[in-house]
Amino acid sequence: MEAAAGLDDLARVAGAIRRAVESVVEGKASAVRLALTVLLAEGHLLIEDVPGVGKTLLAKALARSVDCSVRRVQFTPDLLPSDITGVSAYDQELREFEFKPGPVFANIVVGDEINRASPKTQSALLECMEERQVTVDGTTYPLEPPFMVVATQNPVEMEGTYPLPEAQRDRFTARISMGYPDPAAELEMLDVHGGRSPLDGLAPVADAADVRRLISVVRGTHVAPSVRQYAIDLVTATRNHPDLRLGASPRATLHLVRAARAYAALDERDYVLPDDLQDLAVPVLAHRLLPTAEARMERRRPEHVVADLVKRLPVPAAGK
Repeated sequence: MEAAAGLDDLARVAGAIRRAVESVVEGKASAVRLALTVLLAEGHLLIEDVPGVGKTLLAKALARSVDCSVRRVQFTPDLLPSDITGVSAYDQELREFEFKPGPVFANIVVGDEINRASPKTQSALLECMEERQVTVDGTTYPLEPPFMVVATQNPVEMEGTYPLPEAQRDRFTARISMGYPDPAAELEMLDVHGGRSPLDGLAPVADAADVRRLISVVRGTHVAPSVRQYAIDLVTATRNHPDLRLGASPRATLHLVRAARAYAALDERDYVLPDDLQDLAVPVLAHRLLPTAEARMERRRPEHVVADLVKRLPVPAAGK
């Protein structure tokens, strides 16, 4: 009964957040659901696509729908690591150094165009994304849960960008591409948002305590041994694929299972199905993979490799 009550509460609160975000981001239900999945999986989201398709709008709409601390960072080539993490400044009156927290000390951190900052600045997010803490001048400061980084970036071919290093990409639970809206959604966007910002009327429908409660419900979602093995088989297959020179890491396996728990809970299930792993395999795994030079020349993308593995690998039988 307690588990069922928890799932009912999750469905109610998560449904309210989803509807709030979808009222701003039209025609992108799958992207909104994946963003909510990453939030409940205690992960971080990378939104990658060409300019003008609503990457930042999705990030800000998710942040505004939850009444918690939110900070936005516009990444630029001259941004310094201390501009993100904070800095120790000398207080003349107290005659001692005082730590001034940076924008990373928030529940939801929106990093806009993250690949426009230098690799040195990008690396300032490594510790906080993995360990939920920041170390400055030898002192470690914990970050208050929930903590989620929602970063946007343009494709790396665009001028004036720095590709994210592999260690940084591996810390993002999932990557999504918004894609262009269909004509009907674009027409509605012109009608509804033509004269004002779509975020102006968006009010919070949940708070940080609600999100922490939902996360605890997600942690209790059951993952059968056969489903765990299926997740390992998917990830292991990427390490042996001839089109890839770098497969997915053990962290990817962990992220895949965590995301599957949240994905199942959003369907009001207290158990994970192989279908959940299949639905999440491309957004969770593809951005971590590096294709070989031959695969790039023949335009065989990591997304295609993962989709092919999902089709080929045997699926565990029900109840095992």
